Amino acid sequence: MEAAGVPRDSRRAPAQVSLRSEARLIERLQRGAFEYVTRYTNARNGLVADTSRAGSPCSIAVVGFALCSRLIAVERGWSSRRAAAALVLRTLQFFWESAQGAGTHATGYKGFYYHFLDMESGRRVWDCELSLIDSALLVAGFLCVREYFDGMGKDEASIRKLADALYRRVDWCWAQNGAPALTQGWHPDSGFLHYGWEGYNEALLIYILGLGSPTSPLPRDSFIHWTLTYQWERMLGQDVLYSGPLFTHLFPHAWIDLRGIRDAFMREKRSDYFINTCRTVAVQREYCERNPREALGYSRDVWGISAGDGPVAHGSAEFAKDHRHFGYMARGVPFGPDDGTLCPWAMLATLPFTPEAALIGTRTLLARYPQVCPQNRFVSGFNPTVNADSGGWLSAGWYGLDQGLLVMMIENARSRLVWSLMRRAPEVRRGLRRAGFRGGWLS
Repeated sequence: MEAAGVPRDSRRAPAQVSLRSEARLIERLQRGAFEYVTRYTNARNGLVADTSRAGSPCSIAVVGFALCSRLIAVERGWSSRRAAAALVLRTLQFFWESAQGAGTHATGYKGFYYHFLDMESGRRVWDCELSLIDSALLVAGFLCVREYFDGMGKDEASIRKLADALYRRVDWCWAQNGAPALTQGWHPDSGFLHYGWEGYNEALLIYILGLGSPTSPLPRDSFIHWTLTYQWERMLGQDVLYSGPLFTHLFPHAWIDLRGIRDAFMREKRSDYFINTCRTVAVQREYCERNPREALGYSRDVWGISAGDGPVAHGSAEFAKDHRHFGYMARGVPFGPDDGTLCPWAMLATLPFTPEAALIGTRTLLARYPQVCPQNRFVSGFNPTVNADSGGWLSAGWYGLDQGLLVMMIENARSRLVWSLMRRAPEVRRGLRRAGFRGGWLS
């Protein structure tokens, strides 16, 4: 099963794997990822921990993924609809009622929210920023549950009302700070961050949601201005819109069905963002087969370079070519950074795009390194080169972003559920059209 515009790898006979043949493995790993949401949620307010480590604060992006994961759990029979609706409603009530203001101890401002919140009080922690991308992931969760919970009961009606109000409250134009395009965030002590979104990345989701707003829509030319920073490259045999870390491609696709619809940039290139992600997978596989840094474990069937936890070993001599190691950071190919750390969840997260590559890679990884998936949940980072004699370096615990993204991407491959729900949202359709998208299901 190959995407249009992506040539099949002629050096390898097609493996007999498919979503049907690997259904048990897919179900086990999807449910294992969902169990993170169950285990690390504060049921009183719906906040979800950033990581499984003791004392971890809430990540608002993880809450967005968790909201969507709860309705997937209903469809899969892991949760009752009533229980899911009750917890979703408590989550929305918390965000609606929590403090909005310019103070340093608020939960949000201008309809956006701080990146990290205290799990109990919901107040800003760690001197963190008001984050546009993390707020967009949360707001996407609001819209998704609004479209799913369409029943006549009191809880479901309240979900729709609150989700709509939360989306309408976001002041997207304020986040431009008077510039043509969007900033990345705001800090209560120093104002807007001194950098914006440059090049193609996960900001695609922010622009679509902002352009579709019924109350504070971004101007159409803000999106065009952003696309002027895109880099179209020929790399490792593929013509691709470049963005190095894999997650930057996956985050918008988790929510929005970008198959067969094109903006002006993609019409000119005779491609689309779905095909582009398929080609990005091909670049990752080719890079890991060539393995220019001679990292252990890399191959055409073991890849997945993205954002995740990593070893911090300043000046370590354990890495063959590059003696630097990084902690949590966004790694990318082919231009780096690359310190030999893989994200074990990343291959399976590409299931909607290149299912054969995703399943072969996941099976190969689990066969060679079963330690990367304790309790049926992939760890954030794995570096086979560091501590090679003892099986490689492993990230401690789990990260909620990895687990939530995996639940959603697997479901998009299995049933297209999230894509179908978000296609129903008039704001998403309006945002895509105002960004210049045409064709496919938008027609």
